[in-house]
Parts: sequence; structure tokens; C-alpha cells
Amino acid sequence: MDGNTFGKGFTVTTWGESHGKSVGCTVGNVPAQLRITEADVQPQLTRRRPGQSAITTPRDEKDRVEIQSGVQNGLSLGLPMMMVVKNEDQRPKDYGNKTMDMYPRPSHADFTTQAKYGIKSESGGGRSSARETIARVAAGAVAEKYMMDAFGIEIVAFTSSIGGIDLFPSTPEHPSPVTDPKFHEFLDNISRETVDKFLPVRCPDQAISDKMVQLITEFKDRDDSIGGTVTCVVRNVPVGLGEPAFDKLEAMLAHAMLSIPATKSFEIGSGLIACTTPGSIHNDPFVSTKGKEVPPSVAKSGAYLKGFTRPKLTTKTNFSGGIQGGITNGAPIYFKVGFKPPATIGQDQLTATYDGESEGVLAAKGRHDPCVVPRAIPIVEAMAAITVMDALVRHFGPKTLSQYLPYYREPNERGEAQVAVPEDQL
Repeated sequence: MDGNTFGKGFTVTTWGESHGKSVGCTVGNVPAQLRITEADVQPQLTRRRPGQSAITTPRDEKDRVEIQSGVQNGLSLGLPMMMVVKNEDQRPKDYGNKTMDMYPRPSHADFTTQAKYGIKSESGGGRSSARETIARVAAGAVAEKYMMDAFGIEIVAFTSSIGGIDLFPSTPEHPSPVTDPKFHEFLDNISRETVDKFLPVRCPDQAISDKMVQLITEFKDRDDSIGGTVTCVVRNVPVGLGEPAFDKLEAMLAHAMLSIPATKSFEIGSGLIACTTPGSIHNDPFVSTKGKEVPPSVAKSGAYLKGFTRPKLTTKTNFSGGIQGGITNGAPIYFKVGFKPPATIGQDQLTATYDGESEGVLAAKGRHDPCVVPRAIPIVEAMAAITVMDALVRHFGPKTLSQYLPYYREPNERGEAQVAVPEDQL
């Protein structure tokens, strides 16, 4: 089975290697008549791109996206959409030396890839490199554009910890932030604009952000690396998404997140704290949505304007993380993803030759992040978007989803198909 495609409704197939000529994706079941151009995709790619600061890889890539098919005059055609990003600063010679050809890098995919396929990419990590995630971010931007226009769905991720420095540290009163109402208020209001004010780590607290920068710098200065966590919230998701029993939405989100390079853990809602919390506290009481204000992004969405009804119930608390029985309940979906320290570091490390005949020392070359977490933010958002969009397509179908776009145009009286025309002529 091919492992390069994600999704069963909204499908994303990615291709390309770290130091090849390009990377890209083909996206299937994009609802027709979506207004989409490169300008809608580029911002997320720019947030992900390398060379953003002194604590990221110095590789200089502009990551300019080109839409090759599936779009005409700024409107999606309902056909496969192909996007490509050319690699402009690839340096395969950084990896093609005798020492690195003899020894697999510790905790990297060199050995396992060689064992599985009998061959590996001679430059970088090939398909195991984070460079592959460009395609995910591009596809995620398309999914986000549709979901915002049609349903007002908002997705925001941020750095919640680096090493032992935590945005929401444990306290005697709140051993986990999920028990703190202020944490949920934070999730209700955090925006990407706010997150990006706290570059380079994207932790929305200046004092904690400064400590994180200092910690990453210390590891970088000694040719080492460090990990951390990303927290993500998805707001305004319709009720009813998810396909039990095996494709429950939290299961699909876990699949999506743990497919991202360097991920090691996934917790949704209350996560591990649920294991030690009594049911009398952990259960989320239902309350009426009557009288509750409609979120601004929902109020102007196509589905709401066309009569898509809001749920009559919500929950007073949200230990469930917006999903019950594998199906969305309308409350915000929130989860945390753990990232390990990057495997490629500049220090001498003990390893062994591929044939197992001798041990040796390897000091890996190439340009790498001392911590992947800051640049993982748009990748986590993208995989969340792809997963929720996949659930939408499976639940409604792409043709129905097209009709929820606020600018959708019905076929004319003779049933003739609409022609894709420039936006200013709509």
C-alpha cells in the first residue's frame, strides 16, 4: 500500500525529496467554485519556511507555490488540484561524503529506509525530511480556505513548551491546564496574528517566549537540539463529523499528527490527566446554546447564511476536547503534539557502519533546526485542516460542500455548467 496519500474523502498525495528539484502535492475532492489562488496558500508556506531567525536552519528557501491544475481564473474546478514548490537552495553535496555514506545518523531514518527499500536518498532525509511537509501545508491552506468561507472554522496552533519551559506549568490547583477555565478562555480567543507577534518561537507570552529562545540558543551553540510541544485548537466545527468505529475523528487526528516528522506524542482534550480524574468531575454537562452569540466567522460563513442550523446543545466544560464517541459535538477541538529533539546534530556521535562490521564516530553535516517546534506550528495547523476537511467531505460529499460556499453559483435554467470567470466579474 502507498503511504504517500492521506484522507479518504479529501485526499492529499505528496511527493518530492529534501534536496530534489521540487516538492508538491495533488489534492482530490476540492469542492468546486472555491475561490483560491497562490496568494491564499503562500502565507502558511511563508510561516513554515526555513531561515526565519537565528534559531532555525539557515537554509534559504522562498518556498513559492505554483498551482498547476484544478483551478481556473481563481476558482476551483472540482478536479484534482496540483501544487508545486521548487527547491532553490538544495545542497546534496553536504550529505554525499564517504563518512555519511558509511554510517547511518543516530535516530534518523537512514538505517530504516535502507533496510526497507534497499536504497536511500543520498542527500538529506529524503522523504523523511521535514522538507516534505511543504506539500502538507499547501494542501492544508486549501482546506482552510474552504472551511473558513463555508463554515467559519478557525484553526490556531502555538508553542506550548520547549524543553522544561511550559506556557501552562502545572500548579497545585490545576495540575493540568484543562482544569483551568482561563486556559479554555485562552483557546477561545487566541489568533494567528497574536501567535506571530511572539516570533521566533510563537509562544504567546513574552517572558516565557524569551526563556524559550535562550534555551534553544544554548542548545544550538553546543551543536545540540531540544524538543517541545505544540497545542492546537479548532473552533466552529459542525456537529456530526467523524466515522466510527475505526475512523473516529480523534483517531484520524492522531494519525495525522503522528505522521509529521519528529512527533512522539498526541493528547486530545484532557489527555493523560483523564486517567486520574474521577468521572464525576471529568464528565462534560450539556447546556443549551440558546442565547449564545454566534461567532463572527460563523455569522458570515456560507453555511450559516444559507440556513445551516447551529446545534441546540453544547457542553459546560470541555474535557472531551470537542469529540465524543469519535464524533464532533460542536465544542472546540483541542490537542497537544509532542516533538522530539531533531536527530541531526553537529556533535560527534557513536554509530556503526551499515554492514555492522565496525563502529565509528559521525559528526553530521547539513543545515538543521536546533528545535523544530517553532516551524511546526503551520504544519500542525495544516494537518488539522486536512483531517477536518476530509471528515467534511466524507460526511457531506464535495458537491454539497460546494453549495455551502457563500458565492456558489447554481447552474443556469438550462442546466448548463458555469464557466470559471475572474472574481471581479462574479
